[in-house]
Amino acid sequence: MMKVEDILKFLPHRYPFLLVDRVIDIRPGKSIVAIKNVTCNESFFEGHFPEIKIMPGVLIVEAVAQAGGILLYHSIPDPMKKLVVLSKIQNARFRKIVTPGDQLRLEAEFVKLKARVCHIKGRALVGEEVAVEGEIIASIVDLEGVNEPR
Repeated sequence: MMKVEDILKFLPHRYPFLLVDRVIDIRPGKSIVAIKNVTCNESFFEGHFPEIKIMPGVLIVEAVAQAGGILLYHSIPDPMKKLVVLSKIQNARFRKIVTPGDQLRLEAEFVKLKARVCHIKGRALVGEEVAVEGEIIASIVDLEGVNEPR
């Protein structure tokens, strides 16, 4: 299990854009299960939508992508010398509205990992209901020569 302090060592994201609160299971090279607790204090609820608070679907996809990024960082050599960037989202399906008080279970698994490109299948669930599912393509970029502390 990884708490947020451990997650911050791998992901470059910070508040308000860090969308993974905890990793509850990780199998390097295979899969990850993580949690995002959705609270009424999320900054995006100020504008989406003030009267009917709905988590933007694109941020749910981003949460799944961040979980996939954690998996990828745990599956490659020299992860602190790499940056994982989102390259493509495909076959995304939005199936359930996510609101304050929901807990997202973020699941991601490798479909294919080549030298610099990773294909991940993922989904976000609220309870047993799928909120979002789709595929994510991520690119692995060398940070060599870039002084980015993580």
